[in-house]
Amino acid sequence: MFGTAPSDFALEVARLIRPGDYVLDLGCGEGRDCVFFATLGAVVTGVDLSPDGIAKGKRLAQARGVRVSWWPGSMTEVLPPGRFDLIYSCGSLHYVPRDRRAPLFARLKAMTRGDGRQAHLVFTRSLVHEEKGERVEYFDAGELHAGFVGWQVLMRGERVIHCALDGTVHGHAVEQLTAQRPHHTS
Repeated sequence: MFGTAPSDFALEVARLIRPGDYVLDLGCGEGRDCVFFATLGAVVTGVDLSPDGIAKGKRLAQARGVRVSWWPGSMTEVLPPGRFDLIYSCGSLHYVPRDRRAPLFARLKAMTRGDGRQAHLVFTRSLVHEEKGERVEYFDAGELHAGFVGWQVLMRGERVIHCALDGTVHGHAVEQLTAQRPHHTS
């Protein structure tokens, strides 16, 4: 559905990835960004609810000759053990119910290595187009950034992305943030 090329956001984040970095991709879908990060030499783990999406990701990884560890399940319930150099999501955190976000962010921060980074892209209420009967918990403008107070912001922006997944050309307002964990936090 989304193709096999990495997302534009993954291409932006790629400059932060060094060979051997441990990367966690939350809501990895069909695995295109996981596989891309693995081609850069990262040790990648992808988490997603969709068994079909993970199956497509496995085929893509095999075709590209890379390894990815796949974890089926909800990111609020199934997270791999360990700490990561980069925790990443592109278009998935807005599916997490609002009352589960704070505990999830606290857990993800604890899973981020010292000087590690997080990079997220979320849909915001600034421009809403509901499609495919999805249940989206849109972020308020600035809400994602507020979740990383005390972290060094490496990149932050708001924009509109264009989409046609439901057969109509439309836009989604997004906020994206890349932040680095302060070295002094536990």
